[in-house]
Amino acid sequence: MLTVHGLKNCDTCRKATSWLTQNAIAFTFRDLRADGLARTDVEAWLKALGPDAVINRRGTTWRGLSAEDQASDPVTLILAFPAIVKRPVFTWEGGLRIGFTDAVKADLLGLKG
Repeated sequence: MLTVHGLKNCDTCRKATSWLTQNAIAFTFRDLRADGLARTDVEAWLKALGPDAVINRRGTTWRGLSAEDQASDPVTLILAFPAIVKRPVFTWEGGLRIGFTDAVKADLLGLKG
């Protein structure tokens, strides 16, 4: 089952979930703030993609952090400030993608099977 990790008020997340619905791709939505994050998920994302691919350093949450916070352990940082995760994050059995690009859409269409 496809899981979309994002924020309910994020425009890109809303576009992604709308697109998934239009393309009849079943998914579960998990709000990074309301539902929280599992440490194991964050560790897996960072191991697979690295902090540069997972952490949004251009957003207001990141810019509002102190230099000390920005330099802290990425897992701890993401768990404390889930809005710094680039979104949306798509996970499924054997798959992980971040963002909503044409390449990601192509991967997601492959899940329709």
